[in-house]
Amino acid sequence: MLIPKGALVVSCQARADNPLHGPVHMAAMARAAEAGGARAIRANGPDDVAAIRAVTRLPIIGISKVWDDRYPVYITPDFENAAAVARAGADVIGIDATPRPRNGESVERLIARIRGELGREVFADIATLEEGRAAHAYGATYVATTLSGYTDETIERRAAGPDLDLLSALVGAVPVPVIAEGRFDTPDLVTAAFERGAHAVVVGTAITNPREITRKFAQAAEFWADNGTSAPPGGRAHLSQDGV
Repeated sequence: MLIPKGALVVSCQARADNPLHGPVHMAAMARAAEAGGARAIRANGPDDVAAIRAVTRLPIIGISKVWDDRYPVYITPDFENAAAVARAGADVIGIDATPRPRNGESVERLIARIRGELGREVFADIATLEEGRAAHAYGATYVATTLSGYTDETIERRAAGPDLDLLSALVGAVPVPVIAEGRFDTPDLVTAAFERGAHAVVVGTAITNPREITRKFAQAAEFWADNGTSAPPGGRAHLSQDGV
C-alpha cells in the first residue's frame, strides 16, 4: 500500500487558463506541499508527473485528463493514457471508475490492465456507493469519493460540501482503503473525514490554487471597493464554496 494511512494528499494541478499551469510550477507546488507535510501528491498528465517525480520521492497518484465533448469521462479514460503517466513516474494511477460513457476500455478491463500490465495500484474516483463496490470488485486498490457532486446522478451534493455520508457508507461497505476527496477546504473538514474512517484525504484548490483562494478573499473585500458602498448588506460578505 503506497498511500500511507492518515496521509494528507495534495492535488497539484492547474488548467491551461491558470497562470500556474505547467510542469515547472507544479513541481514547485509539490515541493512546497511536501515541505508542509503532504505525504502523497496527485498530478495530471505525463509532463507534470515527470517534473514532480524529479523533485520528490513521495507517492504520486497520476491521472491524465482527456477532454472530449462526446463523453463525460475525462479522468484517465483509457489504457494508453494510464500507461503514459505510469512511464512518467506515477506510482498509482487514478481513473474515473463511474459507469458513464467513455472513449476507452470498460472500468473493469481498465483496472485489470493497469494492475496486470503496468503493475500499478489503482485509485478509483467514484460518485456513489454502488460505484465504489463495483470498483472494489474489479480490483481497485483505493476507492475515493472524488466525483460525488460531479455526475448527473449526484449533482445536488455539490453545494453541500464534502460527501461525508458517502465516505462513511464506503468505509462500512468495502474492505479497501477509502479516500476522501472533493471540496475539502478547511482543516476541520479533513479531521471530520478521518473521524469517519478515511484512509487519507486529498485537498486541491484550497492549497494549490492561489487564484481561487484569492477570489474568496476578494469577495470579502468587494463591498468596500470604491463604489460608494460603506458596508455590505447584513454587515458581512459571504464567501463562496469553490471546493477542491
